[in-house]
Amino acid sequence: MDWGTELWDQFEVIERHTQWGLDLLDRYVKFVKERTEVEQAYAKQLRNLVKKYLPKRPAKDDPESKFSQQQSFVQILQEVNDFAGQRELVAENLSVHVCLELAKYSQEMKQERKMHFQEGRRAQQQLESGFKQLENSKRKFERDCREAEKAAQTAERLDQDINATKADVEKAKQQAHLRSHMAEESKNEYAAQLQRFNRDQAHFYFSQMPQIFDKLQDMDERRATHLGAGYGLLSEAELQVLPIITKCLEGMKVAAAAVDSKNDSQVLIELNKSGFARPGDVEFEDFSQPMNRAHSDSSLGTPSDGRPELRGPGRSRAKRWPFGKKNKTVVTEDFSHLPPEQQRKRLQQQLEERNRELQKEIDQREALKKMKDVYEKTPQMGDPTSLEPQIAETLNNIERLKLEVQKYEAWLAEAESRVLSNRGDSLNRHTRPPDPPASAPPDSSSSSNSGSQENKESSEEPPLEEGQDTPIYTEFDEDFEESASPIGHCVAIYHFEGSSEGTISMAEGEDLSLMEEDKGDGWTRVRRKQGGEGYVPTSYLRVTLN
Repeated sequence: MDWGTELWDQFEVIERHTQWGLDLLDRYVKFVKERTEVEQAYAKQLRNLVKKYLPKRPAKDDPESKFSQQQSFVQILQEVNDFAGQRELVAENLSVHVCLELAKYSQEMKQERKMHFQEGRRAQQQLESGFKQLENSKRKFERDCREAEKAAQTAERLDQDINATKADVEKAKQQAHLRSHMAEESKNEYAAQLQRFNRDQAHFYFSQMPQIFDKLQDMDERRATHLGAGYGLLSEAELQVLPIITKCLEGMKVAAAAVDSKNDSQVLIELNKSGFARPGDVEFEDFSQPMNRAHSDSSLGTPSDGRPELRGPGRSRAKRWPFGKKNKTVVTEDFSHLPPEQQRKRLQQQLEERNRELQKEIDQREALKKMKDVYEKTPQMGDPTSLEPQIAETLNNIERLKLEVQKYEAWLAEAESRVLSNRGDSLNRHTRPPDPPASAPPDSSSSSNSGSQENKESSEEPPLEEGQDTPIYTEFDEDFEESASPIGHCVAIYHFEGSSEGTISMAEGEDLSLMEEDKGDGWTRVRRKQGGEGYVPTSYLRVTLN
């Protein structure tokens, strides 16, 4: 079924319908254009939102970036930023493939429609002109027939009138004959005009206008097909970015699952652990006795001479009011303004950075030496003496970095001894050492009475002086059970030099067997693969239980 056959007499209906179709196309283009503006504004707002909540400081300078909660939040912000980029891509695709193309196509359709209707109107005007000519010839034929009949009646009346002269009768007969001839010519002209009009009318209704209507039908169907494709582009633009958006959403889920509360608690400990020993008991000061009071490590008083108490190297007064306001500190190069544990970590970081820089300078020196050898063997490639300033500068840098490494190593050793000293003080004061092994002590052969006497005497021995060297852990097991099986494994996070009784040395990154968990005193018993057991600081380990 086609418009030329079924709608041959609905010219105005076809005109309204095709105009409506073009208006719908323009409305859809306008809708998509406004949709792109919405997408662009949405993407811009998302990017501004991400920029507002992203951390201002670099990750290496921001302690909060070490927490999994913060890392997950930053990852979510990055995924939202990527999501905003996909919304911008949707807006761009809609603008290029829908707005521009459909707007251009709409202009082409309007021109084509205008051409077809102009052609139809010209054909209609030609048919109307032929019909007017037909009407004119028809009216002329009718008029000439009346005039001929009237002239014939006049001639007949004069012919019967006896008073009429012969000349009048002849004149009337000639006039009647002329009118009759004119009527015959008008008849022939009217017949020819009628035949011509009928032929033009048949051509108009059966050939010319059906062809124009069919062209308009084809144009409208092409417009509808193109508009349908434009509808599809709206969803296609979304489907193109859907895989990336899905990845963004999956990334958000992964970020949410990556929040590790236990690890964050450990990170908080590692970032803020001071390494200070807990304050000891405040001793009773008997003012009823002469002013000769003993002082200990845990006392808050001062010696009797009024001067502040001096402490040995590596020993520090415990913080008694940890929740008080912090005094403003001066930043020093050796980080001595920091708590012992934090000082050790910062020195370790600085030492690692200096070692990396030193290795870089050494590699550069080797590269310059090789280049100099090449220049010496093949002078056309370059002048060997031109490399001397760079080599000299590299050597100066190496010497400078070596001195800095030595300086930081000395500071680090002092900081580690300070940390271990604080640990020893804390253990001696407030913690209970691990249980001794099942085997009896070496002096168990003595009688029970003498043993009890010795225990009694030992319990009455005076405490060691403050400056006296004591082992970090005075009651470590002397002999570990070799037959005990590991309860897990651990990795050394830092290097530890087990110089005290009961401790054992370990290298950074070394794999160890976990023999006994930390009992709350900050020490863990481990076994090395090459043999030997001992205690190491728990904070120096990454532990995994079986």
